[in-house]
Amino acid sequence: MLKLMSDRSLVTACSILVLAAVLSPRGFTAEHPNVIVVMADDLGIGDLQPTSATCQIQTPHLQKMADEGLTFLDAHTPSAVCTPTRYGLLTGRYNWRSRLARGVLSGTSEHLIPADRPTLGHLMRKAGYHTAMLGKWHLGWDWAKSGKKIDFTQPVLNGPDINGFDQYFAHCGSLDMPPYVWVDTGSITAQPDREEGVTKQQDRYGWYRKGPIGSDFQIPRVLPLLFEKAIAHVHERSSAETSEQPFFLYLALPAPHTPIAPIPPFIGASGMNPYADFVMQMDNHMGQLFAALKAAGVDENTLVIFTSDNGCSPEANFPLLKEHGHDPSAGYRGHKADIFEGGHRVPFLARWPGKIESGRSTSALACLTDVYSTLEEITGQPRQKLGGEDGFSLLPVFQGEAKSGRDALVSHSIGGSFAIRKGQWKLCLSAGSGGWSAPREADARKQGLPSLQLFDLVADPAETKNLAASSPERVSELLQLLNDYVQSGRSTPGPSINNDREISFLPQGVELP
Repeated sequence: MLKLMSDRSLVTACSILVLAAVLSPRGFTAEHPNVIVVMADDLGIGDLQPTSATCQIQTPHLQKMADEGLTFLDAHTPSAVCTPTRYGLLTGRYNWRSRLARGVLSGTSEHLIPADRPTLGHLMRKAGYHTAMLGKWHLGWDWAKSGKKIDFTQPVLNGPDINGFDQYFAHCGSLDMPPYVWVDTGSITAQPDREEGVTKQQDRYGWYRKGPIGSDFQIPRVLPLLFEKAIAHVHERSSAETSEQPFFLYLALPAPHTPIAPIPPFIGASGMNPYADFVMQMDNHMGQLFAALKAAGVDENTLVIFTSDNGCSPEANFPLLKEHGHDPSAGYRGHKADIFEGGHRVPFLARWPGKIESGRSTSALACLTDVYSTLEEITGQPRQKLGGEDGFSLLPVFQGEAKSGRDALVSHSIGGSFAIRKGQWKLCLSAGSGGWSAPREADARKQGLPSLQLFDLVADPAETKNLAASSPERVSELLQLLNDYVQSGRSTPGPSINNDREISFLPQGVELP
């Protein structure tokens, strides 16, 4: 066929190919990869072998993922708890800009993300992807209610489908929050046929709050079922009928959050406790997912990101794990809910055969809000005014560069406390942890502890020495930077936009310089 083309046609064809190569993001091919984002629930940075040299839990499949991909050692969630981090991941925007100023939603809360707010679902659908969500939503949706009572015979409105997902199969909140029913793209799969719950006194690890539970909803089967659904989805979207369209799958796991409910053969497998067993089970399921990608013939063209929504919860039983030489926070201070590093520094692994060099680790500063901007660039979409306001593309880091352009990070605790970090310096706008570890905020104030805490994370990664009093210029610089981010409505270049609410971030008695 080439011989039949005129010289002019050949030049034109070659020009088109060159132009396509130039326009493709950072030299990558124009063909978009499938993308799977897996978010664990309450998994600490110390709980995986790739991110902690002292990890005592065997996670061979995620270690293999790291060996074949890229491990981030300085990656963070935008919040130290569930709901706000999920908001940040999906929107590329810090959660505290939304109406959720602190805490998390319940299983009966109304939807948090409005339909006109850009999300990963909208972004990937716009790029031509089929979009699906499986697992823990925890961003609210609208049950049909009569007063406070849910009418389970009616459809669910304003779920992930209004946020850009073509289909979803999910439960509403954390797996310890009722109601316990599956919703399949707006339709409840089975009516509740009983009230069920387990107290902490009955099961130190496997407790969950009492509430209505669907006839097809079995707590120990939730994690395996979601991976079965994910694997089936991979095969379905890789079939001859659908393979021309790339797929985006957001797989939000309920584990290893409570109820900590490992199944055989993982019960007792760690030799430590059910939490460690549950992490091992989750790792095994990840191995099954990677095997499915290979079996479906799409492994080479699929980007998989694995991370967690915050640090490990104290429900894991830190003292007992310590007896076995295991620290879920890997030496960092605090845990889930806290403003300290243990609250929001998390595992972040990325694997993309042929595009990400195998076996690398990076100290590049990253935040889960960066996933939005990363996928925006990978799919060749121009930056918009809305969407990814607090995200930097990680594609340069995927390609071997030392940094993404991010040099600062805002963190947020369950109680609404802020921290601002630039380089090695981190300023916590709190007297205590801002969360659950000692000293809690009220206790810290009673003790008369200072309202600002400045740490040098290079010299003092465990955040033990408050340098605020001796470094007033550094404190002023960080306070002003945080104020700029708040006032601009974004922390990336672009036009200023409004936050969804008035934001107050200064502790009592502290003023801007």
